Amino acid sequence: MVKRRLLGAALALLAGTGLTAAPDGARSPAAPSHQRPNILLIVADDLGYSDIGAFGGEIATPNLDRLAQAGVRFADFHAAPACSPTRAMLLTGRDHHAAGLGTMAEFTDPAQRGRPGYEGYLKLKMPTIASALSARGYYTAMAGKWHLGYAEKQSPKAHGFARSFALLDGAGNHYGIDQTAQWRSVGIGVGTQYREDGRLTTFPEGAYSSDLFTEKLIGYLASPARAHRPFFAYLAFTAPHWPLQAPAEVVAKYAGRYDDGPMALRERRLARMKELGIVPPDVRPFQPLAVEDWHALSAERRRIEARKMEIYAAMVDRLDQNVGRLLASLSRSGDLRNTIVVFLSDNGPDGGGGAPALHDPQTQASLGIDNSLANMGRATSFLTYGAGWAQAGSAPFNRFKGYVTEGGTRVPAFISGAGVAWHGISHALTHVTDVMSTALALATGGNRTKAPVTEGRSLVPLLRDARIAQVRRPDEAIGEELFFGRSLREGKWKVVYPAPTRPPTMLGSKDRHWQLYDLSADPGETRDLAAERPDIAARLVRRWEDYARRNRVVLHPAVD
Repeated sequence: MVKRRLLGAALALLAGTGLTAAPDGARSPAAPSHQRPNILLIVADDLGYSDIGAFGGEIATPNLDRLAQAGVRFADFHAAPACSPTRAMLLTGRDHHAAGLGTMAEFTDPAQRGRPGYEGYLKLKMPTIASALSARGYYTAMAGKWHLGYAEKQSPKAHGFARSFALLDGAGNHYGIDQTAQWRSVGIGVGTQYREDGRLTTFPEGAYSSDLFTEKLIGYLASPARAHRPFFAYLAFTAPHWPLQAPAEVVAKYAGRYDDGPMALRERRLARMKELGIVPPDVRPFQPLAVEDWHALSAERRRIEARKMEIYAAMVDRLDQNVGRLLASLSRSGDLRNTIVVFLSDNGPDGGGGAPALHDPQTQASLGIDNSLANMGRATSFLTYGAGWAQAGSAPFNRFKGYVTEGGTRVPAFISGAGVAWHGISHALTHVTDVMSTALALATGGNRTKAPVTEGRSLVPLLRDARIAQVRRPDEAIGEELFFGRSLREGKWKVVYPAPTRPPTMLGSKDRHWQLYDLSADPGETRDLAAERPDIAARLVRRWEDYARRNRVVLHPAVD
């Protein structure tokens, strides 16, 4: 019954867009064989696993939902635990240490500074999706967050994008009021810089980030230079990354929606995820950490905390509206029918406190920051939404952004559009490095002669055959390290040492050792099996050590 309702909803939503959902296992109308597909890559920033409707959320995301329901949703898709390392892997298909972003440049430890793999920017000769597809005749364009280098020779233009409008930083005011030297002097996470086609430029103050980035990309794709060529377009939203800011009329749609607090929202989302088949019906969720008792808060505190989530929801809503604008533009130009859409979040939701300097009252006063209830969500406010709401968005998984646990690395993702032959949910282990392999396979018809080396797997066979359950061998491993937290996944098994120094940690002494989980039975990472299966744990730790040697991972001398 649920499947029939979803199919009916998807068919209704897709009317008039040029995309049509096919019955399970049936083949959708594909692009002509002589015509290479356009590839549209959309990335949300710090989006929670269940924020959009197709993954269990209550936020109005009809455009993303219709795409997801007409394509393949990936329930076990993984990224790095934070922004720039994920983006490096996304665009190169290589581990982020190999690509130059062994850690976020802002948080490079003294032990890592100057070491190979910790350059803090995307290595200059590293092939990207854009450079590889440009060499194959594709028109390439991007708009949004870059976060892979500040210099002109490190900009999107230097990495294969014919047109680009790029935020160089990891975060920014969504209305562009933070581009002054005063803002930049405050510290990490404050003050922004932009480049257009490699040249320094400014964000038009008063515009809203999701609107502007979408307008820029639509304009680039309408360029005469793009005529009669397939395109690779990269739309990298900064929403819903802090600061929490959104148009007031969108925030108003969610008034009162979250008045019962984050744990009530968490339970509603978990129930919906089970109904959809995103998570198993018997899943045991990770027990949330550092969450205040909602009912013990004062009425004023509850209003403030609920308003934060209302603004966050509005940011996701506005992101979705702009996806709809872009799809409508592609439909008018006749491109949508031959476009494949890849969507993902760059990491788990952010439960941290944002830029530490902006918690100082004197700094807030000097910058004109007003976080009063009446001003929340406007350009002059600067807020985050905290660990409670983040763990509503990451449930049933362990923790959130910054951690190598599932809550930090398992993200919502789907592929939809031209050539996707079925729709439904895949539980195959998939990874952000797979995107470049998939894009090259789509653009070349599977002929990868002289293609750049990638570590990912092409998802094209899975997109064309619903019977394919996995794209990796059971013994194939995926390693990770960030902020000194470590993990390795092999089939159903995962070892994890969740010990970051950044962001501020919620770890206790019991976390300071290698843990082992069977994710097929325990995706919430609630039962550590290291003592019961020391043989498996030891073998996977050795494999992580091999991964670390290959990728020149540098750990702090004080880290166990």
